[in-house]
Amino acid sequence: MGRGRFVVGGAAGAVAVLLLTAGCSSPPDGDEGRSSPTAGASATASAKPTASSAPPGVRVAGVLAQDLRSPWGLAELPGGDLLVSSRDERTVTRIDAGTGRKTPLGEVPGVVPGGEGGLLGLAVRDGWVYAYLTSATDNRIVRMRYGGGAGDRLGAPEPVLTGIPKGVIHNGGRIAFGPDGMLYAGTGETGRTGLAQDRGSLGGKILRMTPEGRPAPGNPFPGSVVYSYGHRNVQGLTWDPAGRLWAAEFGQDTWDELNLVRPGRNYGWPVVEGRAGRAGFTDPVAQWAPAEASPSGIAYARGAVWMAGLRGERLWRVPLSGAERSGEPQAFLTGGYGRLRTVLATAGGSRLWLVTSETDTRGTPGPGDDKILRLEVG
Repeated sequence: MGRGRFVVGGAAGAVAVLLLTAGCSSPPDGDEGRSSPTAGASATASAKPTASSAPPGVRVAGVLAQDLRSPWGLAELPGGDLLVSSRDERTVTRIDAGTGRKTPLGEVPGVVPGGEGGLLGLAVRDGWVYAYLTSATDNRIVRMRYGGGAGDRLGAPEPVLTGIPKGVIHNGGRIAFGPDGMLYAGTGETGRTGLAQDRGSLGGKILRMTPEGRPAPGNPFPGSVVYSYGHRNVQGLTWDPAGRLWAAEFGQDTWDELNLVRPGRNYGWPVVEGRAGRAGFTDPVAQWAPAEASPSGIAYARGAVWMAGLRGERLWRVPLSGAERSGEPQAFLTGGYGRLRTVLATAGGSRLWLVTSETDTRGTPGPGDDKILRLEVG
């Protein structure tokens, strides 16, 4: 188990601190940073751990697919097969969950990759594939018909929600359907920090909408898809069995965050970063130095939130209790597989799919990168 500096806390104000062993300044090329020259999947294939060397709690059961290019979004189809998006190649590929066989489903028109933008998150619902993408003018959510049979291709994209601000950095991009049947999206403030506090902007927010893109019933701000605000760059969304929404967020120079999201709450950016204890702002449940996290995708499985780290090059496990606080986070797979972009739990919850991110221009690809790993959760 790797250890670094983090703080956990909640309603009772419990705090745990470990010593920092790495620097915490932001890299000049954005939150996601670059892989360390002395760690990660970049050295040689033999440097990567085998399934037997994985620590207790999670076991690497194998590589499902490899030789992926800039993989970003991951979604599970009915029956268990996977869809994976390529941020820079603008394509969606179906992955057989048993054999790893790759079936290209086509290029999504209208995607304009650049910086941290491109074809990002995916979600599946009622015969539609939803995608969060960067266009020439904005970030937007579209949906495409997909029958799921042999030889099927994606249909033409239909707009669901447009007008999300775009930038070279901080485009957000994760989408997911909640247990309430509504579509949620994490957005970024594109480097324009004021957007996060502007409830009239879709940047720096968590959004909640119907599958057709209308404001969801019960949203905190009437007539708006905005669900929470004061976010810098949200890239992870998941729900626990109690129906609570959790979100992972990039900090700037000091703290990355795991937040328990409540409707209408202000999560502080750019006024505060990390835990501040200030009236009017909601503190994170856990926080990390950016060098040990730079969190992207998250998933719930076996009593914990699992969080993929880009700069941190590790998989964090944050145990949850019935209260609004976590136990002590644990780090797994530290430095073994390079940058980690997306984690997805299977329907049964005993397995995780983990997507590496070495071919996103900020890693150092090794043989077979990028990969989808099959993890067994203990």
